[in-house]
Amino acid sequence: MLDQIIRFFRFGRQDGEFELLETERGIPEFWGDAREEAPLPEQEDTRKVCKSLAENEERLRISFRADINPDLILRPFTLGGKIPAFLAYLNGMADTDQVSDFILRDGMRPGCLDHARGDLARYTMENVFTMGEAETTEAWADVKQAVMEGRSAVFIETCGQAVLMDTRGFEHRSVTEPQAEKVVHGPQEAFVENLRTNITLLRRILHTEDLVCEMRGAGGDNGIRIAILYREGITNITLVEEVKRRLAQIDTRTVIGMGVLEQLTEEHSLSPFPQVLQTERPDRSAALLMQGHVVVLLDGSPFASVMPATLFTLMTSPEDVYMRRLQGSTIRIVRYIGAMISILLPAFFLALALYHQGLLSTEVLTTVIASRKMVFAPIGAEMIFLLVVFQLIREAGMRVPGNIGQAIGIIGGLILGQAAVAANLVSSVVLIVVALTGLGNFCIPDYSTQLAAAFFRLTLTIAAWIGGLLGVICLMTVFLAWMASLKSYGVPFLAPFSPKAHSQKPMILRGRLTMHQQAEDIMNTQEETL
Repeated sequence: MLDQIIRFFRFGRQDGEFELLETERGIPEFWGDAREEAPLPEQEDTRKVCKSLAENEERLRISFRADINPDLILRPFTLGGKIPAFLAYLNGMADTDQVSDFILRDGMRPGCLDHARGDLARYTMENVFTMGEAETTEAWADVKQAVMEGRSAVFIETCGQAVLMDTRGFEHRSVTEPQAEKVVHGPQEAFVENLRTNITLLRRILHTEDLVCEMRGAGGDNGIRIAILYREGITNITLVEEVKRRLAQIDTRTVIGMGVLEQLTEEHSLSPFPQVLQTERPDRSAALLMQGHVVVLLDGSPFASVMPATLFTLMTSPEDVYMRRLQGSTIRIVRYIGAMISILLPAFFLALALYHQGLLSTEVLTTVIASRKMVFAPIGAEMIFLLVVFQLIREAGMRVPGNIGQAIGIIGGLILGQAAVAANLVSSVVLIVVALTGLGNFCIPDYSTQLAAAFFRLTLTIAAWIGGLLGVICLMTVFLAWMASLKSYGVPFLAPFSPKAHSQKPMILRGRLTMHQQAEDIMNTQEETL
């Protein structure tokens, strides 16, 4: 019986009825010898470009499954009216106007090869094709990668090289306002899914020659492009090398988003706190680059990852520097107070109501008792229930369209709350405590940090239900020790307070504007310098 239950919940190779075996179904005819010629995705393709056009064309047809995939365009033409050649690109990924005007028209122009000598591929790249970005390669893996990225490849008869030209022209979303990091003052531009556009947005802000942009590939056979940006001479080289090392260790077949990339490169996978700051604002990324951080951009993702990320970096809003010093400092103090209320208020209220009634005034205690006179559930269960309901309402409001999300907030916050109090399911005082907790939670600017605060809030509430203030203090000590042990790319998560390090600017207050453009000592990833 136990074996049957295990087999029911397990989807494995023991269940032959769920498998489509090649021995039973056979190999499709259109594959031909592709299974023998094409390398496996996990294996590195070390082949070279052939001198035969027919063989190169057959390789492309096999690699891109041309018999069933109509996206691959193989356009034969005569180079200079003398030499056979063909052009390869993916329809929809390449700009057809550039292909027609700068490759085919220039390549078929009579007499363009009259003075050709030496390396034919390099000669055509330098003297025939009028593309801004072009290169020659003899590695077949580079050819496949270029075609998949939207570039065009030109193959010439008797030439063991391919000419790769940047003709990428696929449709992408235009630059719009930020959705998650809105500000009253400051730029109203956000990153998009196009990597080149995102790099341009950063370079429009940072007009400096020491800004370095290195391109890397990740994701196995997917070959997704990653851009690593830092300031040479400002950013700690140890930090840069650590970022490169972790990106090079990615062994998954595909990286579809920045969240996946963060999980694959983070050091503490069980930590509720993010070790990387994700932002959709180019101005915030540029400001952190000025301070010595490393910014990673992923093709297809509208977010930038900033390394390292400390607690104070996650609690900083991009609008702080756009306000006057006094206003920015006040807003920061309010933000930290809201975060403390969000994490500690339910636990402290529950501990006082259950175990330490003597610390409450008579009026407050009388109000709490009167509000719970007809409530049948224990106050601890009531508190946890409302915290869970708050998270349900928030998630429901975020996953639906904007207008419907506002309606869900009204229904959940007003109608459901009033109905629960009227039905004596919850008390009004506990409902007010949870409402203040929700308001404090929204003061935290980073969404991942808000989820971490929700985790701490729930666990501290359970500790207060079990052990009162003693349980809260003990668990807070464990959490603080845990946070002090975390590191983000070598930088302690609580730096510069733990361990104590020299800081040129205040972490909670805003400080002078000149302080926000300087690299911090805590950015040195070598432990002996902290």
